[in-house]
Order: sequence, then structure tokens, then C-alpha cells
Amino acid sequence: MTNTSGTIGDPQASSDTAPLRAKSGWIIALGVVYLIAGFIALGSVMMATVASVLIVGVMMIIAGVAEVFSAFQIKSWGKFLLWVLLGALYIVAGFVTFQNPLLAAVLLTLILGASLVASGIMRIFLAFSMKRETPWIWVVLSGVITLLLGLLILARWPVSSLYILGLFLGIDLIMAGAGWLGLGFGLRRVR
Repeated sequence: MTNTSGTIGDPQASSDTAPLRAKSGWIIALGVVYLIAGFIALGSVMMATVASVLIVGVMMIIAGVAEVFSAFQIKSWGKFLLWVLLGALYIVAGFVTFQNPLLAAVLLTLILGASLVASGIMRIFLAFSMKRETPWIWVVLSGVITLLLGLLILARWPVSSLYILGLFLGIDLIMAGAGWLGLGFGLRRVR
């Protein structure tokens, strides 16, 4: 009888996961750290919101510096000035998030809510344009949930700005931690 799964009897598949299996304890520890961080974020969603805004600010500054450096690779003056201006705007926006993280949270939450509404509407339209043989109902359900989530955020905006980003950060950390734990324990079971 042949093995169709391709993992148990295949020495190549087992050797591909051997380094991960050897580090399964570290993967489980990473999952625990993610879970703890997620629960801490959910315990103080306002502080988690500020922390997530500050991380966005750091990323904007890094992106702005990269834009300015890449501008020096452009040979024409028109494009050079455009790249420098774009980089400078990113850098300024990044520093503005440090000066007033709550204002940045208000703007980011507004953008998030509007993006979720637009994404939900697009998924619903996409689902109704799919053929009836495909599982289109799941796409509709996803679109409706995304649309409702966006509308809930916008209905409570700007008050929701104090907690939405932190709430999403906490949920994301918990889901990532659960994923790492699942991977780590799954690797241990394979041994």
C-alpha cells in the first residue's frame, strides 16, 4: 500500500521540518510570548493603541529615509525632487505621530473604518458576480462581516479611535500566538 500524504514515508519531507522540530520548544515559547503580549494589549487597549501608532510612526520615518536615499539614485532632477519630497512627507508624518499619537490614532482609525467598508462592499459585489457553482456564500459572508465591522468603527468614530487599534493589535497577537503554539505542538507530535 502506498502513502499518499507524502510526509510520513518521505524522507525529504521529514528532513525539511527537522530544523523546525529541533526548535519546537522555542516556537512554543514564542507563541506563549505572543499570547501574553496579546492579553496585555487587550487589558490596556488605549496603551496598545498608542504603541501601535508609534510603531506606524517609526515605519513611516524608516520609509521616508529610504525614499530620500533612493532619490539620490534617480538621475533626472524632476524625479529626484519628487522622491525627496515624498520621503520628506513620510518623515514629517512619522514625527507628527510621535508628537500627537492620539490624533494619529483618530486618523488611522478613520482610514481603517473606511477601508473596511470599501473592502466589504467590494467582496459582496465580487461574490454576486461569481458563478453559482462556486462557494460564493462564504465570500458574501466575509464581505458582510467586514462591512459591518467598518460601519461599527465609523459609527463610534472618533471615540473608537481610543481603543480600536489596540483591540485589533491584541487580537492579532493572540491569533499569532495560537498559530505559533499550534505549529510548535504539531512539530512535537511529529517526532
